[in-house]
Amino acid sequence: MSWPIGIAVYVVIWWVVIFAVLPWGIRPAGEADQGHDAGAPANPRIALKALITTAVAAAIWLGLYWAVTHDLVSFR
Repeated sequence: MSWPIGIAVYVVIWWVVIFAVLPWGIRPAGEADQGHDAGAPANPRIALKALITTAVAAAIWLGLYWAVTHDLVSFR
């Protein structure tokens, strides 16, 4: 697997994982103030979710890299 393909695959995996991780632990803010959406989360913890996403995506990418280098999966 070349570096550009490896990076592109990691980016795709990262985005898939972030959309799976975003709903974790979301609680509505309660009463909405004027101009705020009632469904907006009280504390979204985006930085924590980005770190979790990065770690999970790296683990998935390493597994895929191992599978490609051992000829279990091919991009050709």
